[in-house]
Amino acid sequence: MKITELFERGEFVVSAEVGPPKGIHIEHLLEEAKTYLKGVTAVNVTDNQSSVMRLGSLATCKALKDEGLLPIYQLTCRDRNRIALQSDLLSAAMLGIDNVLALTGDHIKLGDHKGAKPVFDLDSVSLLHTICKLEAGEDLGGNKLVGEPPKFAKGAVVSPCSDSVDSQLAKMERKVRAGAEYFQTQAVYEPEKFIEFMEKAKQFGKPVQLGIVILKSAGMAKFMNDNVAGIHVPQDMIDELKADKEKAKAGITGVEIAARIIKECKPYCQGLHIMALGWESKVPSLLEQAGI
Repeated sequence: MKITELFERGEFVVSAEVGPPKGIHIEHLLEEAKTYLKGVTAVNVTDNQSSVMRLGSLATCKALKDEGLLPIYQLTCRDRNRIALQSDLLSAAMLGIDNVLALTGDHIKLGDHKGAKPVFDLDSVSLLHTICKLEAGEDLGGNKLVGEPPKFAKGAVVSPCSDSVDSQLAKMERKVRAGAEYFQTQAVYEPEKFIEFMEKAKQFGKPVQLGIVILKSAGMAKFMNDNVAGIHVPQDMIDELKADKEKAKAGITGVEIAARIIKECKPYCQGLHIMALGWESKVPSLLEQAGI
């Protein structure tokens, strides 16, 4: 099933993100997904997130699909040229994986293979264009595909709380023109900025899923403020995490903060995307507290 069909029906689409392990055994990942992500519509699978080598997103998507879950295949341009990207997209379609999130990808310097050569033959915009070309039955070399062409639900990302709103709107417009049908956002901690952004983004007529990361500690919040573009955790939230470290460590404070943000932003978006970062067990409580 394509999640775009759900958006078209007016459903509030909830997805959650999982990261494949650095190895071949994913029984634990599958069990956690089946146990804790029952309340979500789709499961995003990261693609060597933060440039750290892990089990492939495509293989993990297939394993999740075999367990009855709806995967979203995250595909980054960092590690593949246009030949490999197109080949992987055809492979995904052959396996019945038709939800894709197109990403440029984090730079190699962030990861665990500093000597690797980054590719970036395409970026997220040109990758979206590439998917549309394949859907039209032709590859980027102008060669016809054999048989029925693939069809995907094409997603992209946007950072609504970036310092430059106009720049993000311009990027969003380029992605829409390239074929993006839905958007997932970077983590949001400033609802007022998100709401302001969404009022302006309505012009594009595309569904947007609010991005949420559950804060684990004040240290995590400060790290994101210093190192992750497009994210700013306000000081009052950091103070709330500091106030009771045991409560924060147990995930209670982070879930409470996230639930408040979701409640405030929900009227302005068409879905929710949860980046649990290993805290998949907190997702049911988060959805309950957020009234979803």
